[in-house]
Amino acid sequence: MEHTSLSDVHQSVETNGKSKWKRIFAFLGPAYLVSVGYMDPGNWATDLAGGSQYGYKLLWVLLMSNLMALLLQSLAARLGIVRGRDLAQANRETYPPAVNFVLYLLAEIAIAATDLAEVLGMAIGIQLLTGLPLIWGVSLTILDTFLLLFLQQYGIRKMEAFIIGLVAIVGTSFLIELLLVRPEMNEVVKGFIPTIPDNNALYIAIGIIGATVMPHNLYLHSALVQTRKIKKDNKGIRQAIKMNFIDSTIALNLAFLVNAAILILAAAVFYKSGRTDVAEIQDAHQLLDKLLGNKLAPVLFAVALIAAGQSSTVTGTLAGQIVMEGYLRLRINPWLRRIITRLLAIIPALITILWFGDKEVGALLVFSQVLLSLQLGFAIIPLIHFVSDKKQMGEFAIKPLTRVFSWVVTSLLVYLNLRMVFTEAFNYMSGTGNMAVDALIILACVGFVILLVITIVYPLRQRYRDDAAAGIHHAQVSLGDMEAPSYKRIAMALDFSGRDREIISNAIAHGNEQTEYILIHIVESASAKYSGKESDDLETRRDQEQLDTYITLLKSRGHRAKGVLGFRRRAKEIARIVKEENADFLVLGAHGHKGFKDWLYGETANQVRHHVKIPVLLVQ
Repeated sequence: MEHTSLSDVHQSVETNGKSKWKRIFAFLGPAYLVSVGYMDPGNWATDLAGGSQYGYKLLWVLLMSNLMALLLQSLAARLGIVRGRDLAQANRETYPPAVNFVLYLLAEIAIAATDLAEVLGMAIGIQLLTGLPLIWGVSLTILDTFLLLFLQQYGIRKMEAFIIGLVAIVGTSFLIELLLVRPEMNEVVKGFIPTIPDNNALYIAIGIIGATVMPHNLYLHSALVQTRKIKKDNKGIRQAIKMNFIDSTIALNLAFLVNAAILILAAAVFYKSGRTDVAEIQDAHQLLDKLLGNKLAPVLFAVALIAAGQSSTVTGTLAGQIVMEGYLRLRINPWLRRIITRLLAIIPALITILWFGDKEVGALLVFSQVLLSLQLGFAIIPLIHFVSDKKQMGEFAIKPLTRVFSWVVTSLLVYLNLRMVFTEAFNYMSGTGNMAVDALIILACVGFVILLVITIVYPLRQRYRDDAAAGIHHAQVSLGDMEAPSYKRIAMALDFSGRDREIISNAIAHGNEQTEYILIHIVESASAKYSGKESDDLETRRDQEQLDTYITLLKSRGHRAKGVLGFRRRAKEIARIVKEENADFLVLGAHGHKGFKDWLYGETANQVRHHVKIPVLLVQ
C-alpha cells in the first residue's frame, strides 16, 4: 500500500495556473512554515545569551547557521519533490527496523525539545504581557491544541497564511525595536568575523546552531513540498526544485534577520551597558524599559515572543505527525497527537518550575536547544545519502561539489556535537564519584558514536542492493483474474444535510437490482445520547420521519431499502449497525460540522474504517 506524506493535504495545491504569477505564488509557502522553527522562543534564549555576554562577536555563528539551514532545507525539499518521500519514510525504507526505531525516538525527543521551548516561550510572553504566574502560563499553553485542529479544516494554504501573519508580527516588532536601539553598524559588521572567545561561547554557539538548524524541520520540509501538485516530468520537477529554493531563500533570510535582530538588541542594550549576565528572557524584558526609557519596547518584545511561540506550535505538531506516520506508519487523531506532544513539553517545564523555581527556566530553554543540536547528525546524514543516490534521484541527485560541501557542514556539526557531549560527560563524571552513573554515561557516549557510524555506513552498502529501491514496487506483479464485485447489502450513513444526495447516488451506483440498501442515521440530541433507543424526543421523531421519507423515495424508484436509527457514539454505532445488518459495502459522507463539532465529530470516518472489515467509500 502506498503511504503518502500528510495525506489530508497531499498534492492539494495546484501549481499549473494560467498566470505566471499565480504559478509562482502557488509554490511559496512551505518554507515559511519551516522558517518559524528558526525564530522560535528557543532561539531567543541563545541569541540573548550570546548578545549580552559577547556583544556582536557571535553574529557570524548566526550567519553560518543560516547558510547551513538553507543548504539542508533545500536538500530536504529536493528529496520530497523528486522521490515523493519525506525523510522519515525514506529512513524507514532504508535502515533496519532496530535502527529506525532508535532514529524515531531521537526524532520524537527533538520534537519534544522544540515544543518545550515553545511552551516556555509562550508562557513567559503571557507572563510579561499580563503578569500571570509562569506556572499558569505553562498550563494554559495546552489550549493551543485546538488551534491546529481549527486551522486544518481550512486547508494548507490558509494555515500558511496564518503562519506568515504571525511571522510578520515578529519581524515588525523587532524592526521597531532596532529603530529604538540604533546600534552602531560598524561594530555590527565586525561581528561577522569568525571568533570563539572561550568554552562558554562554544556552548552558546552550539546552542545557536541547535536552535537554528533544527532536525524536525528537515522532516517537515520534505513533506510540505508534496502538498504542491506538480508535473512529474523533468521540466516540472526542475521548476519545483527551483521555486522551492527561492521560497527557502526568502523565508530563511527573514528568519536570520529576526535572529540577528535579537542578538544585536541584546548586544546594543545589555552588553554595552555592562549587563553581561542577561541570559533570561524575563530579565531582557524588564531591562529594556529601564535602559531604553521606552514603554513600547518591552510590550513589542512580549507580543513577538507570543507570536513566535504560537506559530512554532503549529509546525511542531505537523512534524510530529510526519515522524510518527513515516517511521511507524501509525496515524492517530491530530488532537491526540497534539496533546501527547504538548504534555511531553509541559511536564518537564512544570517540574522545573515547581522544583527549581522560575529562575531555572532560561537554563532549560538553552539546554533544549543543545539537545536539538545533538539530534542533527541523525537527520542530516541520511538526508545527504538519499539526495546523493543517483539510483533513486536520477539526474536530480546533487552535484559532487554540493555533496562535498554538505558533508563538510555535517562533519563540522557532528564534531561540535561530539566535542560538547564528551566535554560535558567527562566534566560531570569527574564530580559524581558514582561508578554506576559513570558507567551509564560512558555507555550512552559509546551508543551515540555507534549509531552515528551506522547511519553513515549502512546506506552505502544498501544503495546497490535491489531490495533497497525505496518506494519502488516489485517489477513482476500479477493481478490475476479480476471480476467486478457484486454487493448485496449496501449501508449508507446519512447526516440529513445537502451531502445526502451524493451519498445515496454513490451507494446506488455500486449496487444492482438485487441490492438492498440500509439507511443509517445517528441521532445527536442530548436525550438520545442519554436514553439511547428509549429516547422519544422531538429530534428523534423528526429523524425517523426523514429516514422514512428517504426510504419511500427509494422504493418508488424500484430499490429495496430499510432504515435504522443509531444513538450515542457515532462511529461505534455506525459500525455496530453495519455488522448487525450484514452489510458488505459502506458509503460515508464528509461531516457537516464546524468549529467545536468539527473537532468532536470530524474523525468519524477514520474511526469507522478501523471498526469494520468491509469496503468503505468516503464521499467528499
